[in-house]
Order: sequence, then structure tokens, then C-alpha cells
Amino acid sequence: MGESRYVISQTAYVKLVLHALKHKASAVNGILVGRLKQSPASEDNNSINTEGVEIIDVIPLSHAQLGLLPTLEIAITQGEEYFASKGDRLSVVGYYHANERYEDLELSSLAKKIGDHITRYCPQAAILLLDNKLLEELPRGGSKRPVVQLYTRDASKVWRQAGSSGSLGVGLVFKEPTANTVLWDYITEGREQDVVDFDDHLDDISK
Repeated sequence: MGESRYVISQTAYVKLVLHALKHKASAVNGILVGRLKQSPASEDNNSINTEGVEIIDVIPLSHAQLGLLPTLEIAITQGEEYFASKGDRLSVVGYYHANERYEDLELSSLAKKIGDHITRYCPQAAILLLDNKLLEELPRGGSKRPVVQLYTRDASKVWRQAGSSGSLGVGLVFKEPTANTVLWDYITEGREQDVVDFDDHLDDISK
């Protein structure tokens, strides 16, 4: 099977970055929602070939209790069951994470464990790790790529940054090329304050 192609919508991308910006002093995380893009089986092959993964939306989860793995696994399982019940072919296709320290670009053991959990439902699941240095380049027009690193799990069940060269953003493309422009407009308008995650909801159930 060839490598899957990962496409992220403007809605999903902007929301996950704004979530991280709202809680700059904290690690944040959430789940990626989307669908597998598949091609029909060939005449001599009854299997369905996965052409790629489309990330359509995200669900912000936490900015305070990232260390509670069982709680996160329950939230992900409930999310998967919810989307399965809707019958619109949407499902949990990955996880996103922003580290607490600005200079930290390492994928944490917690992120890997959550990614492992999601691969039970979606073997092609992705992990997106926010790159704060690329985010800084946005107002200078220095980054037209996603300001996240894409990680996928290889055949040996090890999470690796996508792209043989190790270049940031390789393997992940925007569905809409204006995503970074829209993101910067939202940042200048302070729209990150509009993002509500599960922790915010627990603090104030009216949100």
C-alpha cells in the first residue's frame, strides 16, 4: 500500500491553531475529524484502496489536563461512536498537539500513546504537532505551508515525521490555499478567544 495523502481544510486548520494561541502558556490538544478518501476496488482486487485522508474539522479537547490519558481515550471513543451514529462517513482520523514550551518540537510520549489509540479505529491516523517557529513567520509572509508537523505511524508502529527529508509540512497540504491568510486575519481580530475546548466547558457549562 502506498503512502496516504493528507489534506486539511481551512476550518480545521484555523481552529486548531487558534486553540493553541488562546492558551500560549499551556500545552493543548484535540482530535482531528474527517474521512478516508478511497478508490473503488479493481476488477482483480476485491479490496478498497485508500488514496488519502481528508481532515475536515477538529474538536478542541484540553489545555489543562493533558496527562490524563484514560480521560482522553474515553473522549476519543465517544467521538468515534458519535460520528459513526450520524452516518455521514465522518470519523476520528487523528490528533493534534501543541507543546507547552515554545522551543519544544518533540512529539511527546502522551501524543504517541493517544495516536496509538486512534489507530485502532483508523490505521492511517495522523498526529499534527504545532510548530511555533513557523507560526511566527505568518505576519511576515514567510510561511505558506501548514504551521504544523505531520506525523504518521510506519509499519513498525513508530511515529515518524512525514517526508524522507524531514522537511516541515511535507505530506500535508491545504484544501484551500488561502488558509494561512485567513488564519492571520483571525489572529489580528483576536478570534482565538472564540475557541472553546472541553476544559472550558467544564469550567462553564454554558459554553
